[in-house]
Amino acid sequence: MALTQLKTADNFTYTDVCEFIEQKENKLNFQNKVKQFEKALVEYSAEINQDKDLPAYQGYEEGYVKHSFADGQYIRAITMPKGMVIATKIHNQNHPFFVMKGKCSVYSEKGMETIKAPYHGITDSGTKRLLYIHEKCVWVTVHCTDKLTLAEVEEECIAKDFEKEFLPVDTKQIDKLIDQIRSI
Repeated sequence: MALTQLKTADNFTYTDVCEFIEQKENKLNFQNKVKQFEKALVEYSAEINQDKDLPAYQGYEEGYVKHSFADGQYIRAITMPKGMVIATKIHNQNHPFFVMKGKCSVYSEKGMETIKAPYHGITDSGTKRLLYIHEKCVWVTVHCTDKLTLAEVEEECIAKDFEKEFLPVDTKQIDKLIDQIRSI
């Protein structure tokens, strides 16, 4: 059956289905571009002999990142210098973030936005961002977890790649669409 012949209930139109498919394609395109960007960034950093600083910027050394634990929460504060370009990790959970100081441009699958402190927002599961730091920036994230080591927190809160399926909390609309397709 051709997609143009797909009959849906009043809740879904052909346009809705096309927009959903386009959104998925855009997400995959963004994910592929981010992978290419990260590879180019690592290669360039090695080429100009800055790769020795990458572990510190990625939060594996003290000085740039502060880790705190409190009553089922992990709090991570990273300080990023002006001019830095960074690719964040892929987040497994929805969680709040706070920009306490500075200004940065944030590129995500939702597009580009410039954030200036003070600012707060929500990171959705499956999010990965590219950041350009305009002014020294302090970015804080808070994660719900009972884990007490960084390795355990990363295992729970960070995805290794985009292979994991990240679904929004309310998937009823998708379930309805699947049921309607099956009933045709």
